[in-house]
Amino acid sequence: MRDAAVLRAWASQHPIALSQALSELDENETVVATELLGDELTADVVTELDPGEAAEVLERLDPADAADVLEEMAPDDAADVAEELDEAESVLGEMAHPEAAELRELMAYPPDTAGGLMTPEFVAVRPTLTIAEAVAEIRRVADEAETVYYVYVTDADRRLVGVLSLRDLLLGRSAQPVTAVMSPDVASVLVTDDQEKVARVFRERRYMALPVVDDQKRMLGIITIDDVSEVVEEETTEDIERLGGSQPLDEPYLRAGVLAIVRKRVVWLLLLFVAEAYTGTVLRYFEDELQAVVALAFFVPLLIGTGGNVGSQTVTTIIRSMGVGDVVWRDLGRVLFKEVRISFLLGAVMAVATLIRAEILGVGVQIGSVVAVSAAFIVLWAGLVAAALPLTLRRLGVDPAVVSAPMITTLVDGTGLFIYFEIARYLLHLR
Repeated sequence: MRDAAVLRAWASQHPIALSQALSELDENETVVATELLGDELTADVVTELDPGEAAEVLERLDPADAADVLEEMAPDDAADVAEELDEAESVLGEMAHPEAAELRELMAYPPDTAGGLMTPEFVAVRPTLTIAEAVAEIRRVADEAETVYYVYVTDADRRLVGVLSLRDLLLGRSAQPVTAVMSPDVASVLVTDDQEKVARVFRERRYMALPVVDDQKRMLGIITIDDVSEVVEEETTEDIERLGGSQPLDEPYLRAGVLAIVRKRVVWLLLLFVAEAYTGTVLRYFEDELQAVVALAFFVPLLIGTGGNVGSQTVTTIIRSMGVGDVVWRDLGRVLFKEVRISFLLGAVMAVATLIRAEILGVGVQIGSVVAVSAAFIVLWAGLVAAALPLTLRRLGVDPAVVSAPMITTLVDGTGLFIYFEIARYLLHLR
């Protein structure tokens, strides 16, 4: 076991610095360290860990000690950790009934919804109170609230009717009713809303917290900006992994097993392999043309590479724009019109570049013209496909991130070759 003096030195550090050290201790050391830190500081430290890592730390303790730590954590963070525990019920059974019931209620919501992100610890006052009475109420419950940046006004049925800022309360007169200074135009999210929608509302409104309501507008909790920053990071990570042609990992990279990573990648690789096979089919179909004009083969890698690169650039831009709410289905026409203009200009540039390349290779004006025209058409085709497909998939209820850059590249390869050889047939009068 590590020296107690070392553990005492750890206890003086910030929770972020302590979190990694705590996650690396063995079972006996964890017990000693948590006794030294105490439940409250241990809770602060555990909160800084990924929920899976936090659960591993708590599983080294007996259920009663783990329950004490969970009780000191914010309910939303505690619920995330409890969901990762192998013996969650045994730990919840050791908690005080109100706290355990609160966690079970939060754990009932899907983790990727507003309900899964919210905390039930918020400050609310009745509309019948004066500002002085509201301030007294805030002081009474402030220690238990997640944040007091906003004070919500709810009626007797817990329906959300307005919001107060601390500035409103400080500048108002003590005898004024809170309804005189509250804002009735309060943004909220439904408890069933997807976490991406929640993040979008935060971006648009720039609030520090958002109330969560049910379909009767009864207030259930709040979501704070720190919770949403984690969502944005998680969603961005998933999109990047999908765009790279891999299924998102369920845990941090260094904690994920080799076989787990292989399973996440191999399916996409096999799908791309099958999809890529039709590129060979296209080449086989135009075998006679290649034999008649061997020079056409010189430009196959250049053209399919150009189409794939344009497709990758476009799909990455469109999916990111969709992720931040800049582009939605009704913008499809505008997106396609924009991409036509972009692709036309890019196609013109690439046509000139391929003409120069053809001249350098000395294949003649006819072949150079075929390649230049093909480059222009392939760029246009790749841009339109990569722009339209993500929006169409989202409309059909499919995650647009599945249209990864490798998938678009594969799709454009075969169709680009078809465009190339059909143009060659027409311009070179091949039969």
